[in-house]
Amino acid sequence: MVLRQALFLMFLLLAGCASRPGPEVLVPDTTTLPDGARNIRVLAMTTRAQVTDYPETFGGNRADKTTFLEYIVSVPPNHQPGKIEWPDLEIDAARHFAVRNDTILSAEAFSRKASQRHVGVYIHGFNTNYQEALFRGVQLAADAQIDGEPIVFSWPSEGSATAYLADRDASDFSRAALADLLTMLTKGRSVSDPLPVLAHSMGARMTMEALVHLSLAGRSDVLDRTVLVLAAPDIDIDLFRKQMASIGKTKHPITILVSSDDRALKISARLAADRTRLGAVDVNDPAIQQLIVDTGVRIVDVTQIESTDSTHSRYIGLFSGVSSVNVNANPFGGVRHAGAFVFNNVGDVFQVIGGALSE
Repeated sequence: MVLRQALFLMFLLLAGCASRPGPEVLVPDTTTLPDGARNIRVLAMTTRAQVTDYPETFGGNRADKTTFLEYIVSVPPNHQPGKIEWPDLEIDAARHFAVRNDTILSAEAFSRKASQRHVGVYIHGFNTNYQEALFRGVQLAADAQIDGEPIVFSWPSEGSATAYLADRDASDFSRAALADLLTMLTKGRSVSDPLPVLAHSMGARMTMEALVHLSLAGRSDVLDRTVLVLAAPDIDIDLFRKQMASIGKTKHPITILVSSDDRALKISARLAADRTRLGAVDVNDPAIQQLIVDTGVRIVDVTQIESTDSTHSRYIGLFSGVSSVNVNANPFGGVRHAGAFVFNNVGDVFQVIGGALSE
């Protein structure tokens, strides 16, 4: 009982004391776009049910059918890289992220729009509400200055620090829908032009389960046309080994961003009888180096990367240009092979195992 109470308090500390953005932040702003603000067009797919009082947004309940949407979100002139300027009492596009327009799409219209644009997919993690996921996808796209428009896949997280098991069930509930999305988005792409996918925390676990689903269905074509980054993955290390045994070595090595001081993953491990989480492994551990050889993945230690975000969210600084890393292209530069690597605090990459481990 004492341990449970301690873990509960730790979750509350990690959640922070600041108020969370409510569904009202997604009410469209119809005022004139201020000078210096810029619009980001974003597509979204969600397995969440709509919020009754706010048809523009979705909550923690699970929907029988997926919903496809398109948003235009403006980023304010004073935007700071890596940050989301949240509305306070009222939305002001001169100071805040603001939804300018939202449209519910058919699956066919969504697929058509996605096929016409260079896209990348963002999949959020545990304890994330819909508006946080949507605006994070917009922020990452705005700061990385990607060539194309982002797609946010939002699964029905409760958006509560105490709903860990409910969120894990919700992520399992959504893995087939994510597999369908990846199948849709890789259609017509070539192996040399793969679909970029960034999955965080518990969303990384769901993404790996979606890849297992695709592999068992014989859809190696989808796997070959996907390039995946797992940021601080909340995955049991033994489960990951089994997942990779089902998937096999991928055409484009999976990149795994790890931090030895990730507090959220330390709590997750405590809740799982001290089972190691993939996002907190030590790249110098011979067992992890053997895992890399066996699976053909790329593990990058980002512990030294400076970030104003939590230790569990260093990927935000990494992909937003906050950490002295050039994100206008590939933040991993010429690191194209499997292996174990370390980012230092000025954005250089040091390989800690001699030579690339696999092509």
